[in-house]
Amino acid sequence: MKRLILLAAIVILAVLPWLANNRYVFHIATMIAIMAPLALSMNLMLRIGQLSMAHSAFMGIGAYASALLTMRLGLPPLASLLCGGVLAALTALVLGPVFLRIKGVYFVLLTYAFGQIVNLVFQEWTSLFGGNSGLYGIPKFSLAGYRLTAVSQYYVLALLFTAIAYWMVRAIERSDIGAILQSLNEDEMLSRSIGADALSWRIAVFTFSAAIAGISGGIYAFYIGFLSPQAFGFQLSVDLVVMNVIGGTSAALGPLLGAIVVVPLPELLREAKQYQLLIYGLCLMVFLIFIKQGLVSLIDRPRRKPA
Repeated sequence: MKRLILLAAIVILAVLPWLANNRYVFHIATMIAIMAPLALSMNLMLRIGQLSMAHSAFMGIGAYASALLTMRLGLPPLASLLCGGVLAALTALVLGPVFLRIKGVYFVLLTYAFGQIVNLVFQEWTSLFGGNSGLYGIPKFSLAGYRLTAVSQYYVLALLFTAIAYWMVRAIERSDIGAILQSLNEDEMLSRSIGADALSWRIAVFTFSAAIAGISGGIYAFYIGFLSPQAFGFQLSVDLVVMNVIGGTSAALGPLLGAIVVVPLPELLREAKQYQLLIYGLCLMVFLIFIKQGLVSLIDRPRRKPA
């Protein structure tokens, strides 16, 4: 059943913007496709029982690195995009051995502090990052001489990366690695009994998820053509948590569903701007109280065996 729902969701998401034939609809769909892998990267951390508030910073690192490597060094956009993901991953790899020895609320606070420091660097290092005025003049993404200019083209690019990220996370879920990650969350002693080094696995997940966030940031940079520190602030981290709460954390499909719901929400509530935060909070409360396992639990409820 879940596969049919997933297939239907992919088809609807892929076809709807072309049916609407509207630039604004394409923009919303593109932002969903950019944020979905980012929500997936957060989901990987939640799988190992760690709530990271640093993934907005990893997205920012990937975004600024991709833009600057193309603008200042003249690297091809694809190479810059991949380098942005690698730089975000290397940052996580360096921080992981220290950060991931800490658990619970202290890990949340530590990653929050890191995110704030990175954002402050983006703001204050004006000669490199443009500060609060932003980084302008980011060239369009191009591949083999073909330059992406239309919103629909960036939508396809973002959707392609979403599919790749989803496929990789699903492959992890179905493999022995998925069982190890689950044991890290539920019972660390169990993971040790089967020969898994808990810290090493956490570092690997932290690094891999940061790479996904960094590449998402690079796609965002080439699509928008402008970067500001505000785009990678604390609010983005909160949005990623909300996407996972609404979509559900038990399966890779969850954060994708969460992105489909959360990303368009501010636009849908634009007419009620003064009540946006109130409605946003009420929606979150409804999910926390009545649909604790998220939308994915409604799609794939376990069938009861007859007595």
